[in-house]
Amino acid sequence: MTISIDREAIDADFIKIKQRVYRQFKKNPDLDAILFLIGIREAGLLPGKFKKEEKQDLMHIAVCRLLSEEGFYELEGLDKDGWPHWVAVKSIPKLAAEDQEYLLKKQIIRYFEQL
Repeated sequence: MTISIDREAIDADFIKIKQRVYRQFKKNPDLDAILFLIGIREAGLLPGKFKKEEKQDLMHIAVCRLLSEEGFYELEGLDKDGWPHWVAVKSIPKLAAEDQEYLLKKQIIRYFEQL
């Protein structure tokens, strides 16, 4: 399976996403920060203090949510604390680290366009 990645278009659109986040939070976000914010939104939480493990969990929620758009994950449901849980439904193709990053950026752009 091949995933279409137009790096120039993704780079240009991702800069716009970073600017949008900067305008709201007055901090220059990297990919992890944007994943963290998506995770907070998907978990229905308010920004606040989170433990390191919770931050990792929120970023995982974001990645699963984003990759669900490509059919790799499905929402299984919410746990007793209301946190979303995802299940892998098909294997993600082996991609180089840079291609993985571009796939996530592509899905982040799609996510923000849907807001």
